[in-house]
Amino acid sequence: MTDFDIRKAGGRIGAEVVGLDVRTINDGLFTEINAALLEHKALIFRGQNLEDAEQVAFASRFGPLTGAHPTVPSVEGQPQILEVNGDEGIRANQWHTDVTFVRTPPKASTLRGIIVPPYGGNTLIANSATAYSDLPAPLREFADKAWAVHTNDYDYVQPQFDSEQRQEHRKVFTATKYRTAHPVVRVHPESGERGLYIGGFAQQIVGLSNRESRAILDLLQAYVIRPENIFRVQWQPGDLVLFDNRITQHYAPDDYGDLPRHLRRVTVAGDVPVNIGGEESRILEGDDARHYTPA
Repeated sequence: MTDFDIRKAGGRIGAEVVGLDVRTINDGLFTEINAALLEHKALIFRGQNLEDAEQVAFASRFGPLTGAHPTVPSVEGQPQILEVNGDEGIRANQWHTDVTFVRTPPKASTLRGIIVPPYGGNTLIANSATAYSDLPAPLREFADKAWAVHTNDYDYVQPQFDSEQRQEHRKVFTATKYRTAHPVVRVHPESGERGLYIGGFAQQIVGLSNRESRAILDLLQAYVIRPENIFRVQWQPGDLVLFDNRITQHYAPDDYGDLPRHLRRVTVAGDVPVNIGGEESRILEGDDARHYTPA
């Protein structure tokens, strides 16, 4: 039997799994890891040094996989792997939850460190369940009933170089435009927890003007990104990070200059979000993204 420890990394989110080679996970160990994911929301496995196929195999333990991205090309020959490469000046330095502009966003995301800078280049992951529980009662009552429109026609990735590159990236990212109405408060399908389901792709509150929506979303987002809700991943080459995409947001600060930073992402297909009344998210524009996710 494999002996390993799960050590909390923060009071509200994050844990390090110590003494486990993820290549050796059997059904019994998987049950423990999945329970730890539900409890801690984000897990880090140091020094795994996985190959592409091994990352895909690990992610597959949690369910069917998505494609790399609905619109952005995958790694060549690896349709389920997205290159996260800061060298090209395109950096996701805004808070977001992965691919929430489609009706069935990913269940979980895995990130693998390949080349990491000697300083900076961390990944911040926030607990949206504790953010929800921190809301004052009047604001919580509003959020429980609210819906937000998520769209990819707002690009959270910020190209840092010339306008031609910015335009080309935006053209690819919005090749198919998606607009989906998700509940502002999502009920987690496994734990039953309630979490704020917003982030960078959430651009408007249904029934409110753009200006009103921005004020409300900024107010709610301020609870998500309180320091006590955040787990900071300080990358080392070979590390593997797993986070629950249904109840977290993440952010990659652009604080490493021209240094290389290469990660690879594989995501697990999710289900349709529901609110506290059991109402499901609905498509407003675009298709059901079945080319991207089997869910």
